[in-house]
Amino acid sequence: MFSFERRAFGPDFTFGVATAAYQIEGGQGDGRGQCIWDSFSATPGNVHNGDTGRDACNHYELWPADLDLIRDGGFDAYRFSFAWPRLIPEGTGAVNQAGVDFYDRLIDGMLERGIKPYATLYHWDLPSTLQDRGGWMNRDIANWFADYATLVAEKFGDRLTATATINEPWCVAFLSHFLGVHAPGYRDLRAAARAMHHVLYAHGTAIDALRAGGAKNLGIVLNLEKAEPASDSEADKAACNFGDALFNRWYLGGVFKGQYPAELTEWLAPYLPENYQADMDVVSRPLDWLGVNYYTRGLYQASTVPGRPTEQVKGPLEKTDIGWEIYPQGLSDLLVRVSKDYTKIPVYVTENGMAEVEGDDDPRRIQYYDDHLKAVLAAREAGADVRGYFAWSLLDNYEWAEGYNKRFGLVHVDYQTQKRSPKASYRSFQGLLHNTR
Repeated sequence: MFSFERRAFGPDFTFGVATAAYQIEGGQGDGRGQCIWDSFSATPGNVHNGDTGRDACNHYELWPADLDLIRDGGFDAYRFSFAWPRLIPEGTGAVNQAGVDFYDRLIDGMLERGIKPYATLYHWDLPSTLQDRGGWMNRDIANWFADYATLVAEKFGDRLTATATINEPWCVAFLSHFLGVHAPGYRDLRAAARAMHHVLYAHGTAIDALRAGGAKNLGIVLNLEKAEPASDSEADKAACNFGDALFNRWYLGGVFKGQYPAELTEWLAPYLPENYQADMDVVSRPLDWLGVNYYTRGLYQASTVPGRPTEQVKGPLEKTDIGWEIYPQGLSDLLVRVSKDYTKIPVYVTENGMAEVEGDDDPRRIQYYDDHLKAVLAAREAGADVRGYFAWSLLDNYEWAEGYNKRFGLVHVDYQTQKRSPKASYRSFQGLLHNTR
């Protein structure tokens, strides 16, 4: 059980759980188009064990039981994502009515159970036909994404509590186009530079489209890390500053100040889209809330690789099963920094959680959540306007390049039988949330 009561967060604080379409839905028939993760995961060597999201958790059929788990756990809200290729199989053009019907059932199912729907338009499953046309490297994606946002606003907007445009644009752009770890798997600086700008430009065009369609309570979800130098040397401090610019300040500065950090615009100057500065008013459209995904810190040292300004090193702290340091203080520091330096709009912790070894008795995960929720309380006491917290994840699921090898769920999933079994961490949340509010 946790070491605090729900009342410590006040009566209006939102507790939720989060998932993403490709990681849990399965259901790849029924008119759904192909996405970049289908082909990326089918390519040998890209994903652990060659795992794909073809079946995942079969949430496409088992969603009623999954929503029951959310309700029975006492959670207020469910953060889910729409699958772009399920709604518009070719990315543009014809709409798949079966996809619309699925999300109608899912959203209505939430409302029937008293669960608030927090939607995300894009959680990494780009329709493959749009990748054929350049994907996030093509400026036209801002128009394709805006049209998709218009559809979501028209079909579902009146029932959504909140809508985010993009989940973790750093992953969409840099992890996937420079480091090559995620789909589409590029390792190219020009590709990364263009994706880094276009993903935020498309965010802005989608905000305009959602607002024009009457959708309310709009935001974006950024994954942020606490950047720290590996030593007190000036070289490591400079490397940390560059790493912070690359991971945090590009997205925070772009979205909230209409300005990218000079360190990066100088580094990327030969590769950025021509006249990108003219787009910054769209990039920085006013938002109603910000989502922050937090898992760990980034420890930086001067790079040993020619042409690369910085590199990360492994730190000495206790680590999760995926190898990430457990560092709750970093969450407090980031939430305070965002609220102090970038925006006064409400902030939500939209993902936080840990991969843990197999087993339903998960004391380390309970401790992880306890420590990070206390970090949220500390940030609120320091003046950060944090309105909610979403645990990642409701279910063990397809963990991208890690396949089914890493388990983040509050609920264990047997992938052979699709049986759901709540873990001790789920019971801890249940005890907290069913307590006096």
